[in-house]
Amino acid sequence: MLFEVLQKSRHWDPRLSSPYSLKCFLRNFSLWSMKKDPDLESALSRNRRWIVNNQIKNIVLRCPNQTAPVKFLQKKFKTLDCQGKALNWLKKYPICFEVYLHDDEYYFRLTKRMMALVEEEETVKDMQEPAFVERLAKLLMMASNQRLNVLKLGELRRNFGLPDDYLIRIVPKHSDMFRIVNYTGKRNSMEIELVSWKPELAISSIESSACKHGVEPAFSCSLPTTWVNSWEKFHEFNASPYISPYAIHAGLVKDTKEMEKRTVGLIHEILSLTLWKKASIMKLGHFSREFGLPLKLNALLLKHPGIFYVSNKYQIYTVLLREGYNGSELIEKDPLVVVKERFGELMQEGLHEYNRRHHLMNLEKKRMKGMLLGRSKKNKRKDFEPDDLDDQGNNLGGLLEPEERKRFYQYLFDDGSA
Repeated sequence: MLFEVLQKSRHWDPRLSSPYSLKCFLRNFSLWSMKKDPDLESALSRNRRWIVNNQIKNIVLRCPNQTAPVKFLQKKFKTLDCQGKALNWLKKYPICFEVYLHDDEYYFRLTKRMMALVEEEETVKDMQEPAFVERLAKLLMMASNQRLNVLKLGELRRNFGLPDDYLIRIVPKHSDMFRIVNYTGKRNSMEIELVSWKPELAISSIESSACKHGVEPAFSCSLPTTWVNSWEKFHEFNASPYISPYAIHAGLVKDTKEMEKRTVGLIHEILSLTLWKKASIMKLGHFSREFGLPLKLNALLLKHPGIFYVSNKYQIYTVLLREGYNGSELIEKDPLVVVKERFGELMQEGLHEYNRRHHLMNLEKKRMKGMLLGRSKKNKRKDFEPDDLDDQGNNLGGLLEPEERKRFYQYLFDDGSA
């Protein structure tokens, strides 16, 4: 029966004939069951273009003289999950990227306005270093053994605003809190370890908010009142005591309500530490051992639609913290987010300029096409010219017709030598 229902589904693919393919389909099918939120989907769309351009910015900044050939970017275009020509993409953002031709090859670099933003971003990063240290410490405090793999953390470092060189810029400067260890000796087993526990940091965002309002720590729900069943399940889940993600959870039993409560609180806290209050589900799943996350993380997130929003936009499964957004806008913006949003505004300005230019070009093409068509119709010959008519409008014929005129002049100038 289920197989027949799936076959009729618009998501069904006839290639899913093997048991393994069907199993994968069933596993992912549950992610499509969450009702779409237009505002949050819009926030992801806006971030998507920003992410691509931010990665392009980082690519060119690492190049000699901060200039790169467009063909170099084209080779990396697929890794950015982009299709088409890199040159066309760059030209869409003329205020962000300057494209020029040198020795019959296209190059690109950042514009002066973009470079000014890059410098401002670096200044903010220097000012925000204490916040970066606090976030890193909190992540380590939630992890088992207070250690995190460097490679895994590198995949999420930008979610938390950590600079690319945080291992060199931040960790050595705070040796009283962090150290790099490698207990196995393997190259990919390097970890960051917490040196000292900071009780003042072991307070979650939920606990901090509850303390500020003088209430007991509890989750908040951001669903419409019409979602009656979801609200009932949320109240039932929220009725049990909140369990801090910083508390020792060794005594909690797997697959119990208490363990679920602790895991939901942990994911909530991780997302609250990110700049955009969102993260890739796949990348979060890489930390299943360190944070004690369930293997079926997507199923847990979907059980709590009032707290989390799951999206598969761009075929990348992402989880957002609902309470972090008001419509499609972030409620609390980190100073680094403010700078990055200016980058987004610059992108929009460039895209608007690009679209305006193309609109004017298309109008000019249509105007020229109209003029040419007008000339073509005006100059189009008829069976006889207006001058071939007599005063009464009758066709004179004879020598005034083109073919007859041609034969007459050929005869007139023929000297008979042929």
